[in-house]
Amino acid sequence: MIRRFLCEETGTAAIEYALITALIAVPLIASFRTIGEKLSGVFSNISTSL
Repeated sequence: MIRRFLCEETGTAAIEYALITALIAVPLIASFRTIGEKLSGVFSNISTSL
């Protein structure tokens, strides 16, 4: 049973894809937050000017 578990590789690709997705998603989320905060400031300045 342990040998079969150690030789099993079907889940390996799924785990690798999940890790790659996480490594891409984390910086994207961080950049979206930064852009959102900057846009919020811009729209706040515009509404104050009006």
